[in-house]
Amino acid sequence: MVNAQVGRLAALERFREVNRTFPRNRELVEWKGRGGKMFGWLCIYVPEEIIHAAGVLPIRIVGYSQEMDLDDGNAYMYVNNCSFSRSCLQMGLRGEYDFLDGVVGGSTCDGARRLFDLWRQYVRTPFHHVLTVPRKYTGRAHALYHREVLDFKEHLEEYLGLKITEEALYRSTLLYNQSRELLHKLYDLRKLGKPPISGAETLEVLNASFRMPKEIFNQWLVDLLEEVISFHRQYSGRVRLMLVGSVLTNTEFVRFIEDQGGMIVTDELCTSTRYWGDPVVLDAGVSLTEAISRRYLNNFPCARMFPSEERFRRIIKAALEFRVDGVISETIRYCVPYAHDLPLLEKRLQEYGIPMLALDIEYGASGSGQIRTRVQAFIEMLEAKRR
Repeated sequence: MVNAQVGRLAALERFREVNRTFPRNRELVEWKGRGGKMFGWLCIYVPEEIIHAAGVLPIRIVGYSQEMDLDDGNAYMYVNNCSFSRSCLQMGLRGEYDFLDGVVGGSTCDGARRLFDLWRQYVRTPFHHVLTVPRKYTGRAHALYHREVLDFKEHLEEYLGLKITEEALYRSTLLYNQSRELLHKLYDLRKLGKPPISGAETLEVLNASFRMPKEIFNQWLVDLLEEVISFHRQYSGRVRLMLVGSVLTNTEFVRFIEDQGGMIVTDELCTSTRYWGDPVVLDAGVSLTEAISRRYLNNFPCARMFPSEERFRRIIKAALEFRVDGVISETIRYCVPYAHDLPLLEKRLQEYGIPMLALDIEYGASGSGQIRTRVQAFIEMLEAKRR
């Protein structure tokens, strides 16, 4: 079990309250009460800055944070689609995202693309747009994606009857870059021998970041960083772990691993590092839309991107920087990009002497007896290897 010398953090409790009450948390209710529009986005390749600059609040569409009955989702999607997509659709069909004025997706995998199509047909959110996302980083790929971002901006302007100004886009870019910088500082604290914040607590912060205005989130994160440092909190565990793989929002799954003594100090998930990893680089010689496009296409890569080496390089770099003893990969069943990527990643990690445990789970899983046994055995193996 992870040992802790910690104090209760008021800022962290605020983030927990956002997650506990989502999608009816106070921040969204107040935004809607002022007549504000909210758009849901389905993939981290959707540029939030464009939505925000239009005066619209971007909200990430995710499924239930625990395993739930997915009868409605299963009725519209084959069960060999990942349970994340089916869980998102379930919430949409049951009206739990009825506050959204629009939905924006990316053609990143079959599950995400089918989810968008079914959402448009059956949930019927008023505005809908999908971006084509290349799988490469070539000059032609960047030109294609930039054109997709410009088309999205023009579609948004036409629908809302307004012009997204350069000034508004610049302000939104600075705001989102500030959020990324603050999250970077939070992760830097986890490099310490005894981090002041746990992996489960960090995921609470990240989940809340998708569910509230960034203006409020950034201020709360500043408060949290100040509290974390002033309280002299310390967590320690039997081993240091990195978590990689499919989309994850369930803090109980992370806490489950940490309760076995595996201290999760960093990660590679589209709900964490791959979401906030890189800033938009502002260059006088590059337009704002091109700078935003380059950031989203070149950000910490998803397993769908080719070649895979850039993703592996970043994972190994993080594993070394955070001094991890091992890596746990959680792959949602039928998540094809990450299932196919797994043997290649394991081979690259072996070259650096970093062991990996691969877990095949359902989205929202909190852990089971079988997973507990495998995690405990992995931790014991890492301890023996360290000796």
